[in-house]
Amino acid sequence: MKRALPVLVLTVAGLIPVLRYEPSETTTTTEATQPASTPSSSAASGTSGASGTSGSSGTSGSSGTSVSPVVAGSTVNTEKGPVQVEVTFEGDEITAVRMLQQPDHPQTTAAVPTLIKETLEAQSADVDSVSGATITSEGYKESLQAAIDAKGA
Repeated sequence: MKRALPVLVLTVAGLIPVLRYEPSETTTTTEATQPASTPSSSAASGTSGASGTSGSSGTSGSSGTSVSPVVAGSTVNTEKGPVQVEVTFEGDEITAVRMLQQPDHPQTTAAVPTLIKETLEAQSADVDSVSGATITSEGYKESLQAAIDAKGA
């Protein structure tokens, strides 16, 4: 009976943080998002004025210069928040990856540079998940693969 009171107090003290925990639901968006249900390619048509969605390919002339397609992947809703990437291609090479949407979470913020670096090295979505940000990593890979598939289509 002498131990019952300390055990009860420590149990309650241990449960309070668990019950108060709420995963963050805010997201960080670095740029205006597109309608996210389907992947899109901004440089696929080569003409301007089609739909007015994204498409900052960075070129203004149309006199035969090569255009680096910028393709946004689909938005993947994870339990930590939405994840969406934008991929810049030069030919078949991935030259840049940018996060359009990501969960506002410290592990995610720390994992993004690693994921992008691995993508540029692997030139595919076949990259390892980052420990501590597994859910975001899986969303990143899915959105990245959607962008790669959209570019190839």
